[in-house]
Amino acid sequence: MAAAGAATVRRMSEALFIERKLRSPSSTRFWGLLVLAAIIASAGVVGDSTATVIGAMIVAPLMTPILGSALALVLADRSQVVRCVLLVLGGALAVIAVGMLLGWIVAPPDGFASNSQVASRISPRLIDLLAALATGTVGAFALVRADISDTLPGVAIAISLVPPLAVSGLLITVGRYHDASEAALLFATNVAAIVATGTVVFLLYGIRAAAQASGYPVGEFHGRTLAAVAVIVALIAVPLTTGTISVARDRALAVDARPVADRWAATGKWQIASVEARNGVIVIGVLGLPPQPAPTELRAALDRNGMRDADLELHLVGGRTHWCPADTDTCTVRDATFG
Repeated sequence: MAAAGAATVRRMSEALFIERKLRSPSSTRFWGLLVLAAIIASAGVVGDSTATVIGAMIVAPLMTPILGSALALVLADRSQVVRCVLLVLGGALAVIAVGMLLGWIVAPPDGFASNSQVASRISPRLIDLLAALATGTVGAFALVRADISDTLPGVAIAISLVPPLAVSGLLITVGRYHDASEAALLFATNVAAIVATGTVVFLLYGIRAAAQASGYPVGEFHGRTLAAVAVIVALIAVPLTTGTISVARDRALAVDARPVADRWAATGKWQIASVEARNGVIVIGVLGLPPQPAPTELRAALDRNGMRDADLELHLVGGRTHWCPADTDTCTVRDATFG
């Protein structure tokens, strides 16, 4: 692996370290693109448009201060570490704020329950961490090697930074706080992976030695820096492991509930539109005309088939939502609708 040269360090520092003055070209570019990316991502999520969300990923500049944090760690430049971290945090809060603003204006009646863009970002798993580590490695590699820098747009698409934050903001406005925190966890996972892989790649390419040779101020690098980065990744992996187990259980629960729901709906010539499970809650969408089959009968059928511990949320398309808690034989009506 060829070591980086002085020109590489200069190019990387100019690309990753955003100037302090708010009116500087790099600062105005960062904040301008970030706000626009947040608007595009939020609109794409609300419209459930994958193409629009991908466009926001390409425009979003959050990768810059995140990889800047990795470079600053390698160079042991404390002031740049602090600045990059503050830019990441400030940028994240700005995107969430834009999402909340758009959510207050155009939040759908079902609280994004049927939105695929939201659903894909509120159940982070270990596989997401693995993908983020690989993508972060490619991103750092592309920055060191100018001859493969054309891969950076692909990296921006592969690593999801702005969309999860936009989802968090949108979900906060509809009171789905747990799911909002899960989307934020996906963002944190990607950030930790980028910083970790960026730090390792920059060290392997001899960025510190190249910086010293070019006269760039380099502080003393301690092994505990790498240890701290590794600990952060490990801590992120804990809730992701829990999420992986939870997703597997939900999938099994949905598979078990589907035939029970089909038999229940057939008694009234209704049709099951969807069956899924979210955090141990069975969520079923039903299509049909009055009279509707009794929700309590579905609750009893689920109990008989070993799903007594799972709550039931029944959405009647064009009607109301019925909530049937576990270990009860009664259901209550909610005002929210499905679809």
